[in-house]
Formats: sequence, C-alpha cells, structure tokens
Amino acid sequence: MAVASVETSIRTGSMTRVFLYLVLILFSLFYLLPFVVMVLNSLKPLSEITGGNMMALPEVWTVEPWISAWATAQIGIEPTGLSPYFWNSIKMVVPAVAISTMLGALNGYVLTKWRFRGDTIFFGLMLFACFIPFQIVLIPMARVLGLTGLAGSTPGLVLVHVVYGLGFTTLYFRNYYMAFPTELVRAAQIDGAGFFNIFWRILLPSSGPIIVVSVIWQFTNIWNDFLFGASFADLDSQPMTVALNNLVSSSTGVKEYNVHFAGAIIAALPTLVVYIVAGRYFVRGLMAGSVKG
Repeated sequence: MAVASVETSIRTGSMTRVFLYLVLILFSLFYLLPFVVMVLNSLKPLSEITGGNMMALPEVWTVEPWISAWATAQIGIEPTGLSPYFWNSIKMVVPAVAISTMLGALNGYVLTKWRFRGDTIFFGLMLFACFIPFQIVLIPMARVLGLTGLAGSTPGLVLVHVVYGLGFTTLYFRNYYMAFPTELVRAAQIDGAGFFNIFWRILLPSSGPIIVVSVIWQFTNIWNDFLFGASFADLDSQPMTVALNNLVSSSTGVKEYNVHFAGAIIAALPTLVVYIVAGRYFVRGLMAGSVKG
C-alpha cells in the first residue's frame, strides 16, 4: 500500500509539473507573439505586408528592410540610417552607466560605513529624487546645460542621465552595503587603510551582484529614454530612440512597415542582449542585500 501511495504521489507530481510547463509555454508564446510578428515582417518585402497576412511566414525572405533601416533610411534633413544614432546612444549610455554606478557605490559606502549627522535626511532627499517626474526637470536641466555649454551635446545627455539615475544607484548600493559587515571596515581602519583604499580593496570587489543590478537598470532606462534625447540633443547627438521615431515619422506615401519593424528590433537588440546575458543575476543582486546576517 505504501509503495502504491508513493507511486501515485510521484505520478500526480509529474502530471502537475507537465501541466505547469505547458501553461508557462503558452504564456511565453503569447508574450513573444508581437516580437515574432515584428521579426517575420521585417524579413518580408513590403508587398507581402500590405497585400497579405502579417502572421504568415515570408514567401520571399529578404534582409533589405534591415539594410534600409540601418544604412539608407530617410531621417531628418539628410538621408541617413540608424547607424550613427546607434553609436550616439553607445557613446551616451556607456559613460552614463559607468559614472552613475560608481557614484552610487561611493554614496552607498558613505551612507552606511561613514555615518555623519543628517545622513538619513540626505538619503531621504536622494530617494525622493527617484520619484520626480521627467517633465518637471526639463526646464531647470535645460537652463543648467545652457549655462555649462553642454546643450545639444552627448556629454550634456550623459550629465542628465547621471543626475537622474544617481538616486536609484545610491538606493541599490546603500541597501546592499547595509548587510556588509562593518567590522571589516573598522579592522581595515585600524590597520591604517584610508577611505578610498577600503572602498577599492574591500567593498567594491564584493559588490558584483549589485553592480549588475545597477548596470542593467541604468542601461535599460538610458537606452530606452526618448524624452531627454528629444529635449536636449541636436541632430548630431540624437540617440537611437529619437532616430527611430524620426524614421517612422519621416515616411511619406506608403508606410514602409518592414523597415520600421527592422528599425525597432535594431533599437531593442542591446537591451535584449543585456538581459539575456546578465538577466539571471538581476533578481539575485536585488535580493543579495535584502536580508542582513
């Protein structure tokens, strides 16, 4: 009887697991359906889209829409492609992510291991900055960029995203370092280690999980940002999102949906790659500093 009962439990558990996997697969297919439609239609001639079924496989496979979106699309005043704006986004995202992550790490280090009077108020103000809508800072930020001579430039966009993302990175590192043993810092101070020496040799090497969280968060937000790029960039420094909008808006007559789909996928590829490569560390990093002890 006991053996039969165990076999029944195993069989029931296996059926439940199979059912759950089937449900998850169905939800995944439903979630991925728009992306699949985009990919299929980006590989079709325009005639198959306007006169056929968008859900059908291409009758003629072609990469011409991708070439048009990347190299020869009409954007703005001159005929150009998404490629220069792609590199504009790279030149904006990489330093902005690196600077905001490093400053957030320093802030978290100071707010947890070098306490000072009013540090809680200071952290509260930085946390409050995370909830300020983008639209509120447009005019003050435009004024600051004008006074510093950074208006309409990539360094200006880097400054904007560093300032706006600093509250988030500080929050992440502060929570992470709260669980870090303060005794190690005190022991290093007794041994004569200074402020930056402790940071570089003790805290930063153990901050891998939260660095991944900060990089993914900042990279996604900065790469996908449209408002700041449209507000503070000129034609030579426009990021990818603004260029993609211009690509869609500049089409006259018949809309080149296949080119638009290809351009949208190109714009989404970097964030997709980041999540595929490092996404599994995102939740792990968020949870790393959630429990002390």
